[in-house]
Amino acid sequence: MRSAPTILHLDMDAFFAAAEQAAKPSLRGKPVVVGGLGPRGVVSTASYEARRFGVHSAMPMAQARRLAPNAAYLVPRFSLYRAVSEQVMELLRRLSPLVEPLSLDEAFVDLEAGGSADDTASALAAGERLRADIRAVTGLSGSVGLAGSKMLAKIGSEQAKPDGLVLIEPGTERALLGPMPVRTLPGVGPATGDHLRRAGMTTVAELAEAGEDELVRLLGKSHGASLYRMALGLDDRAVVSERDAKSVSVEDTFDVDLHDRVRVRTEVDRLADRCVERLRAAGRSGRTVVLKVRRYDFSTLTRSETLRGPTDDPRVVREAAGRLLESVDTTGGVRLLGVGVTGLADFTQEDLFAQAAAGESAAASHASGDEGVREPVAAERGVGEGAVTSGAAVAGSAGDGPAQTPDVPAERRFPAGHDVRHREFGAGWVQGSGLRRVTVRFEEPGSAPGRVRTFWADDPDLELSEPLPLVPAVAGQSSWPASRPKSRSESRSESEAGRSGGSGSGRARP
Repeated sequence: MRSAPTILHLDMDAFFAAAEQAAKPSLRGKPVVVGGLGPRGVVSTASYEARRFGVHSAMPMAQARRLAPNAAYLVPRFSLYRAVSEQVMELLRRLSPLVEPLSLDEAFVDLEAGGSADDTASALAAGERLRADIRAVTGLSGSVGLAGSKMLAKIGSEQAKPDGLVLIEPGTERALLGPMPVRTLPGVGPATGDHLRRAGMTTVAELAEAGEDELVRLLGKSHGASLYRMALGLDDRAVVSERDAKSVSVEDTFDVDLHDRVRVRTEVDRLADRCVERLRAAGRSGRTVVLKVRRYDFSTLTRSETLRGPTDDPRVVREAAGRLLESVDTTGGVRLLGVGVTGLADFTQEDLFAQAAAGESAAASHASGDEGVREPVAAERGVGEGAVTSGAAVAGSAGDGPAQTPDVPAERRFPAGHDVRHREFGAGWVQGSGLRRVTVRFEEPGSAPGRVRTFWADDPDLELSEPLPLVPAVAGQSSWPASRPKSRSESRSESEAGRSGGSGSGRARP
């Protein structure tokens, strides 16, 4: 524990939804929900306007639509979020070399290690300066917690939301934590919280009063002792700049249960390829392949196979995942599939390529049959490609019909909320799509709310485009970080998201 509040925790406010509102002037001040728009989609982020209706993260999207039927529902744009996140992380790295990212929108910073603060006044100044810099660079707001430990700093940022700063003076931890519910402490989820409630402990003060021996009896030695220390406000965890990944995995939830065994195997192959893409992007290889199958009755099965050595060959991972699938009964239907690799290493066992030789022809046949299969947006809990924007909050929406009809080529799909550019009308975003039509609102970050037009999905003058910076670039400088992530078309294994514009005028419909 530190004698000065020099550990900072930053949490961006409703990050995905706020980024969408900043990019789309017509949505500012209106309820926005970002997530999977299929029947089994879940909410990834809800704007504060949507939260007033009771919508929150991890809520089933169907429930969110009932609570806020007039909100704008959008498919996530992770290329935009990663680019903005890198801008924010660069600002944090200016404060200290010890930055511990927890996600795209959340990180710890050791201000003392960077010489940015050594007492209360300097820590407060650094926190306020960071908030101002984030707003200037990204146009978004972030909440900051400052304390002498990571646990208290995170609690402070939660109290500061939205768009605030809370500094917890060392020495005041127990008084602050005492009246808080036990769920405030890290590691206390619904099950542990209910177990403690049945034992008569609902506040942090009651945990501290119960004593370490009682908590160990209830929760076990490791968890009980750790929880007792946290109840006393004690947390000596250091900020670490690099957190070594233990595994790489991807998974998809399907809108409709899969019953066709061939389709299930095709999806497993696709997931294996995407898993290897992530593995290679991290410069790693792995030795153990893991298959996850959630069946129609929500029962979840996990199977694993350990190879002779680490690999990053997609053929090897595909074949191993296929062998694991053969041991699972999927006749009743499959609602979720996942493929992962564990036992990570920084090198590849070259002779493992021989393992794929026997199955090369089978893998090739699966790959050739891959073309017509939709790939959902992945590990983001059932986020699908062809969703639409819905609700009165977005005038002129194409409605809740199917975003894609079978006769529209994959390269002409226009997910709701994604960026487009028209040869005549310029930059805009997809409000909705369906029945071979695409409804676009033409506006940009910083502009006034724009007009809405509808086009045929095969209009050669309309194409998907890269997200625009949320804040215009300073003269001579780029608004995006130099390490900007790959575009959608580069990061997906599918064909390019849209073809370049052709000749002819835009066939706009009233």
